Formats: sequence, C-alpha cells, structure tokens
Amino acid sequence: MTDVEETPAGEGFAMPAEWEPHAGCLMAWPTRRELWTDRIDDAKNDYATVASAIAAFEPVTVLCNPDDTAEVKRRCGSGVQALPGRIDDSWMRDNGPTFVRNSAGEVAVVNFSFNAWGERWHPYDSDNEVPRLLAAHFGMRRFDAPLVMEGGAFFVDGEGTLITTEQCLLDPNRNPTLGRAEIEQALRDYLGVTTIVWLPYGHSLDVGPAGTDGHVDGVLQYLAPGHVLVEVPTDPCDAEHERSEANLTALRASTDAAGRSFEISLVDPGPSSDLSYSNFYLANGGVVVPVAGTQQDDVVLDALGRLLPGREVVPVPGATLAYGGGGPHCITQQIPAGPAAPA
Repeated sequence: MTDVEETPAGEGFAMPAEWEPHAGCLMAWPTRRELWTDRIDDAKNDYATVASAIAAFEPVTVLCNPDDTAEVKRRCGSGVQALPGRIDDSWMRDNGPTFVRNSAGEVAVVNFSFNAWGERWHPYDSDNEVPRLLAAHFGMRRFDAPLVMEGGAFFVDGEGTLITTEQCLLDPNRNPTLGRAEIEQALRDYLGVTTIVWLPYGHSLDVGPAGTDGHVDGVLQYLAPGHVLVEVPTDPCDAEHERSEANLTALRASTDAAGRSFEISLVDPGPSSDLSYSNFYLANGGVVVPVAGTQQDDVVLDALGRLLPGREVVPVPGATLAYGGGGPHCITQQIPAGPAAPA
C-alpha cells in the first residue's frame, strides 16, 4: 500500500504501450449468468479459445472463482494457468490492474476504482478488489488512484500520449464530482502521461445494459507511436458513420506528446457493426482479432497483417464476446515485462 501523497508519475512510473514486451496476460473466467444467459457456455468456449490463442505467444493466467478452477484447466488446456480468487464478472481489462513501469524496468500496479460501468451490474465488490488481489499475488507495489475508470476507456503510446473518449470518461456515473481538468490530472499522475487526446464518441451501441458508455477500445486501437487504427463505416447511412467522422475530426486536429500529427489507418467494420475489429489483443509476436464470420473478416485480417508486420494474425470468434459487450481486448490485460517493484 502506498502513502496517499505518492503517485506513479511522482515515483518515476508510467504505463508502457501494449506492443512492448509482455511477461504474460491476465484474463477472468465468465461467471455472470444474467449477462450471458443461454450463451454462457459459448462464452466459456470463446474465452478458452482466446486464452489458448494468446498462450501460443505468452503465458496466460485466468482468474476464476474457486469452484471453476477445474473447468478452466479442462477447457483452456495445460498452457493456461487457473488462479482461484473471488470475481463477479469477466472483463479483466476493465476491473483488473493497470501496470506501470519505471526507468529501472520495475513493474507496479495501479488500482483504479471500479463501479461496474456506472452501477450497471451488482454485485461488483469482488471485481473492485481484483487489482489488490493480483498485486499481492505478484508481490508488486500498488498505487491506489482516486478515480473510477476502466482499462478499456483509454490507450497510451508509452511516450506520454493518452487517447480516451468524452462519452465515457466525462460521464457523471463514474466521477460525478470531478471535472475534465481534475480527471486529466489524475491520468497524468497515475499513468505518467503528459498529453491527453479526447475523442467525442465510442460505439453507439455501447450504452445498454451490457454497455460501457463508449470505451475507446471499441472504435480505435494504437498500432505504433503516432499511428492509430480507427473504425469508420464507409456507408454514410450506418449509425456509426457520423460519430466516426467526428472522432476523425478530433484526431486530425490533435498532436501527440511528441508533437506529431496522427497517422490514421481506417478499417470498415462492415454490416456487423456490433463487433469491433479494433478490439484486438497485441501479444508477443501476435495479434488476436475477433471475427464475425463474414467476408469483411478477410479484408480486415489482411489489412492488419500489413499494418502489423512481424506479428502473426490469429482470428478468434467475436460474436458472443460482442453480445456480452466486448472483444479480446476487453477480456485481457497485458503484464509488462520486468521484475516486480517491491510491495
């Protein structure tokens, strides 16, 4: 536990980019039956598929309720470790730890408070404890941030830039007493960034019971410093078209922490607009991408192969994950390579 005046930035820590080397990947096992309803078995199959795909590139640890330990081992196989612990839901990106690293290469945990995407689901008290549980498991130093926020709400480039959406981070159902300036300061203090780029919108369907109020990882993904992938339907009648164009306008008017204008690569999600192709996971040497089972899959997979040279492109089923409200990026959290900063 840290003293209240200590912050990661003040102690020389910052969040690395997701394409930097990983020590492993964290996931959590599907458990909220009222979310998945009659598709919970499909969800477990698809989580296991994602875990196995990532395990071909880096170690995977799946946090699960103790009674599910044997099932995780059976479905995921020997290359995936099951870690018993209390959880309410299965979106490790959002309620799990965020990792930061210092100039000595030591890795620490940032614990953002979690309120189940604006009090959408109950209970969530076990999920809110996951960063503490995992920091203790890894023996890592932990910083407790004075901010309710999910990991899917932002991307960093590891060079001082953070991209987020106004739709999500300024929604009063997270931090009703904080304004934009106060939220920005918390991001600087706890993620070690200097420049914050605000997009207006996430996905328009990201507002219902399974929604997140517009996470940025549903519409955009960093590919490299200064280079982002943005989902923009080419059909002007598509519900996402106008929102995507507004995001592009904001990006084109912005520069990153290095003073660069953004290089923007576009991807058309096609008619399966409830699935986000940009919600992929960058593993060590691979990229795990959700697919819809349509002709657009091949177009996107080919494009990602060109945009991410040197990475093996691995498609995984995306429809059930999208039904639950996300994709491979939402159900994972990378652990940066490096020794644990002592607790």
